[in-house]
Amino acid sequence: QVQLVESGGGLVQPGGSLRLSCAASGTFFSIYDMGWHRQAPGNQRELVATMSNSGTTKYADFVKGRFTISRDNAKNTVYLQMNSLKPEDTAVYYCLSDTYSLGRGRNVYWGQGTQVTVSS
Repeated sequence: QVQLVESGGGLVQPGGSLRLSCAASGTFFSIYDMGWHRQAPGNQRELVATMSNSGTTKYADFVKGRFTISRDNAKNTVYLQMNSLKPEDTAVYYCLSDTYSLGRGRNVYWGQGTQVTVSS
């Protein structure tokens, strides 16, 4: 089983910054993609950014130039640096980990979510 623990959410004013972290723990053989999705009230969950274990990144158009994803493979941790935050970035942010475990195969695991609120 894989557990993902997120931290770093909170309330920030428009134009401000936050840094989210997500650490994976448990029994697994390897992690492929790690990243972030988000879900605002009344909306579907949507991709924010992902990074492969080789460093390839993918960003949603609405965060390009503002958000930066990074990863520490030795710590099984992924980060999301969010700058120039806008009220429309308000959402619950979910960490994901595409993980291979012996006996369970390859699965995508999700964190419990962390609230990000951008408001003056």
